[in-house]
Amino acid sequence: MSLIDTCVNLLSGQFRKDREEILTRAHDAGVTGFLFTATDIESSSALQAHCGTNRLTTAGVHPHDASGVCDDWIDQLTELVSADCVRAVGETGLDFNRNFSPPDVQREVFRYQVELAQRVDLPLFVHERESEGEVLRILKDADDLPPVVIHCFTGTRSELTEYLNAGFYIGITGWIADTRRGDTLRDIVSLIPPDRLLIETDAPYLRPHNAPGDVGASPKRNEPALLPYVLSALAEAREETAEELATATSENARHLFGFS
Repeated sequence: MSLIDTCVNLLSGQFRKDREEILTRAHDAGVTGFLFTATDIESSSALQAHCGTNRLTTAGVHPHDASGVCDDWIDQLTELVSADCVRAVGETGLDFNRNFSPPDVQREVFRYQVELAQRVDLPLFVHERESEGEVLRILKDADDLPPVVIHCFTGTRSELTEYLNAGFYIGITGWIADTRRGDTLRDIVSLIPPDRLLIETDAPYLRPHNAPGDVGASPKRNEPALLPYVLSALAEAREETAEELATATSENARHLFGFS
């Protein structure tokens, strides 16, 4: 099977010592494509140096970092998204769980990125946490949206239904293998049509609970080599074969982001 990991936080400090090694281990595990995820202007720029064949990236400002943008951030981001290796605008969205940035600032920065994605016709890579439907309202207010990916979906049945009705893609992480928190997701994940489904590690976060401790460089850290365990838990929850889901999710990633 050939898998594509549609969210890797490659510049995380947890990968400082072994960035290339984690990608090598992932290839050995059957992961042949990576979407590196940006969270601010600095990472949007720095990630481009790590791109290559089937190593693509996003460019954008995470809601946690919205209050840290400089005055000309939109001009900088507009230039950054013009690079060939940038295949989505984001990670953007709203996160009212801890409000590392004030909600009004998050909304403003999110709306700017929605408009940018519309102008350059790139998919939106969206983070949502405890926005009480506001992410969906902002997106639905925008005309002629490009494709939208709801990354790391962990929400309710009604939220999932609304996202699917809006035509969005849904990214599934190791949360689905979480023995404490993943029950709701396991119950509803079969509602996602195969042509709207993506898989991601969100590494180094959300290590799948079904992954043995001796897989990867650390028993606590997640990495792209563990994507097959996300796939396995997803296949079990959907009562499908891993091969079927590998084919579907990889094809969706190729269609959306241009992987070969």
